[in-house]
Amino acid sequence: MKSLRLYLYRNWQLYALLILPLAFFLVFKYGPMYGILIAFQDYNLFKGVTGSEWVGLDVFREVFGMSGFYEALRNTFMLNLLDLIVSFPAPIVLALMLNELAGRRFKKFAQTILYLPHFLSWVIIGGIMFQVFATKTGIVNLLLGRFGIDPVPFLTDKYAWLVTYLAVGVWQSAGWGTIIYLAAITGVNSELYEAASVDGAGRLRRMWSVTLPGIRPTIVMLLILKIGEIVQIGFDRPYVLGNVSVRDFSEVISTFVYKTGIQTAQYSIATAVGLFQAVVGIVLLLMANAIAKKITDNGVL
Repeated sequence: MKSLRLYLYRNWQLYALLILPLAFFLVFKYGPMYGILIAFQDYNLFKGVTGSEWVGLDVFREVFGMSGFYEALRNTFMLNLLDLIVSFPAPIVLALMLNELAGRRFKKFAQTILYLPHFLSWVIIGGIMFQVFATKTGIVNLLLGRFGIDPVPFLTDKYAWLVTYLAVGVWQSAGWGTIIYLAAITGVNSELYEAASVDGAGRLRRMWSVTLPGIRPTIVMLLILKIGEIVQIGFDRPYVLGNVSVRDFSEVISTFVYKTGIQTAQYSIATAVGLFQAVVGIVLLLMANAIAKKITDNGVL
């Protein structure tokens, strides 16, 4: 006990610095969790959580009875899985390429250009995409018309829209994702590169045999987190890029919650779907972490 008091006396400044972050999480993260109760109530906005009638699992039964919910769930899994396949390797490849650039000025310029899309909101990106890919007035289709090629319905055909959706996602996120991998690459022992060069390994062989194994723990950790988020999807991107013509693919859980739960004031349904997403996300995260630990001995938990 005396040693504990002595330890706290010596390090009280560190614990004092934790007060504000802990208060933030308690007030803004854990405090609002009582709102989960709405998923088990016939919630009335005027009666509040304490005055609304309890209905048990009836709200979940109603949600699982909606055909639109399964369509939104299918699209969420599909878009996130394709995004994982297409977008996840992109920052790794970019980081490897940037790491091999010799010119510092060009390297900094390339990094700045690649990072820039991350700072644009999806509303701005949606406007840019319309100007570029619109069927009649888009720059791409106007150029195709100059060569006698029929316009491509990038934004109105659901399969063409799917390709556009994935490509825009790579463009927006890949540059920012390289920051983490470039930071991980700086931690790789430089002596390993020297030894590989002495053994006659070229650039590609050094990337494959030295760089990639060196950043493998980072790759595994980010992959686990991505798998845990596979049932979660942001609202901005599918809502801004989607339209009525591609609703078969663009209607996801976040837009379903907005249209069904928020616009029609069915807050119990919105909360139930959100709770379902959280539970499934935790299960996927734990499963991915367990598999990664068995295969690579690396994990998040």
